[in-house]
Amino acid sequence: MEASSLEHHNRLEYCVTRLPYRQGRELKAVKVYTVASESRHLLIFGVPKINLQADLKTKLQGFGKLQSCISITSEMASKMELEAFTDVFAVKFERLEVARRVKKMLDARQFYGGILHISYAPERESIEELREKMLQRRQEVALRIRRNQRDEPPVPKKSREAK
Repeated sequence: MEASSLEHHNRLEYCVTRLPYRQGRELKAVKVYTVASESRHLLIFGVPKINLQADLKTKLQGFGKLQSCISITSEMASKMELEAFTDVFAVKFERLEVARRVKKMLDARQFYGGILHISYAPERESIEELREKMLQRRQEVALRIRRNQRDEPPVPKKSREAK
């Protein structure tokens, strides 16, 4: 893979130009995820290189079922510049919702003195996994539409005429 295809794994700078009312409690880097860019596969950067795979696995299993957790430091070192004395892990969860929660809860958090950087890794998905993800999303949207139509109160005639 080319280095340019791995740019989405680089940590973005925090946005400091937002208006105060839109800022929130924590600074955040602005990034939009599409259905295709989210994934059950995550890359975890910044894990201190002191044999922490078992500890990382234990922490991740607290969020949900973990299918795999492997070190890919040597593979990533040849493709992009990494922080010194840190490991990179590729993890795969059984469900996308678990991966979302892990990314939200652990990204930019301390772990044994290192600051974790977590990014989705859709490039590690198979075509079948992508197909399942799209089908799942289609079903979720259809369910929400049905639920919204069921919960929507009827609009009275007078308020329609007043507009």
